[in-house]
Amino acid sequence: MTAVGSQLPAPAEVVEAALAASRSTGCVVLVEDGHRVNLRWAGSALTTNGHSHQRTLTVVALDGQGRHTSAGAVSGPVRAADDIVALVGQAEDVARRAAPEESARALVAGTAADDADSPAAEGSFDVLAGLTPALGDVLARARGDGTLLYGYAEHRVTTTYLATSTGTRHRHVQPSGHLTMTAKTADRSASTWTGLATRDFTDVDVHALDVSLRRRLGWAGTTVALRPGHHPVILPPSAVADLMVYAYWEMGALAAHEGRTAYADPGRGTLVGRPLVDPRVTVRSDPAHPGLAAADVLATGASGAFASVFDNGLPVPATRWVDRGTLSALVQTRYSAELTGLPVTPFVDNLVVDVDGGSGDVDDLVARCEDGVLLTSLWYIRMVDPRRLLLTGLTRDGVYLVRDGEVVGAAGNFRFNDSPVELLRRLQDAGGTVPTFSREWGEYFPRTAMPPLRVHDVHFSTTSDAL
Repeated sequence: MTAVGSQLPAPAEVVEAALAASRSTGCVVLVEDGHRVNLRWAGSALTTNGHSHQRTLTVVALDGQGRHTSAGAVSGPVRAADDIVALVGQAEDVARRAAPEESARALVAGTAADDADSPAAEGSFDVLAGLTPALGDVLARARGDGTLLYGYAEHRVTTTYLATSTGTRHRHVQPSGHLTMTAKTADRSASTWTGLATRDFTDVDVHALDVSLRRRLGWAGTTVALRPGHHPVILPPSAVADLMVYAYWEMGALAAHEGRTAYADPGRGTLVGRPLVDPRVTVRSDPAHPGLAAADVLATGASGAFASVFDNGLPVPATRWVDRGTLSALVQTRYSAELTGLPVTPFVDNLVVDVDGGSGDVDDLVARCEDGVLLTSLWYIRMVDPRRLLLTGLTRDGVYLVRDGEVVGAAGNFRFNDSPVELLRRLQDAGGTVPTFSREWGEYFPRTAMPPLRVHDVHFSTTSDAL
């Protein structure tokens, strides 16, 4: 990590210098140039802020020919020309010693974008300028009435440069930001949370977030008893994202083809083309989705379940993973597509869930619910059984009982055990799809749009002492 303002070689110069230094069969070069600014507050007072700038070079050297090609990948910071040459040499040494990769294919034929040598995007505290006055207001109000506010706001802008020895030259600028805030009563007996993702903070209304938090703390003024068991549950969009991001991360075609996931048809490959969930549900990704725009060209420094270094430069199209209840695609490399006989559908860095006929927001779902439980967020989600996509985790920061269309009080927290795939088969009601932020995974995967959902028979296995 470097101090802001340090003089570094231009990213496009780093890319070309690395390719020029390469003596391997083939070469892939990635440069990521990132700025990050943040604010943190605790106990209703600002505590810290920061601004950092980081540039990382990744070199992937290829050794061999055809299906007998191995790959060596090395990453590190770049402060001078010697760093570039050293990283190229290290990658080539790793490639020489590595076994051939199963996914080895000829590098994608190169295409060059017009802006491939443009400067990296800059980042500064100016992006938070509109946030701080309103944040000051709500913190002052909290200090005045004893409410405790804790939170974090962060904005990143990352410029990624991709170049290959086959002529690919591509540049992508990715802004992303998020804000999370927790409110507690003065005696810390009740707690609630909110969070959102944003590209530039111009759409963040801190006063509205404060009103929502205070409303939920008010609900906690009445406590109700709720036993573990199977309950109808209203999941806000952020909690739906907690579950659906995990479901998306399990959509690797190769694992399904080998019978290891919930998307497998044992003995017959994958469930692509088969009904999977409620026929009203569509799950999709689109690099051009308004407000959730992501890279439309594959750029990866490592091979894995979702990508191969040999596929760098592949176009990333809009994809429907689930189309009106039917599993229609899984994340494919060129290698896995050959095994499954399905189209190449690369991973897309956003996720949208739509429900036909869904309308309204969380309040509307509450108003339409005779008997149920409203959650705030999920936490510490982990896999139990990959064949069912069975997950476990905890509710956190507010569980509320709903009776006859109204919240009547707050219950304690619970451990849940359920599968997002099975939840989407038990769908009762849905709201409209809105941009949201997964509390569990949002820092790693911030670009999501989800509806609130009401689902029956959610399994709360035990109570939890967490607030």
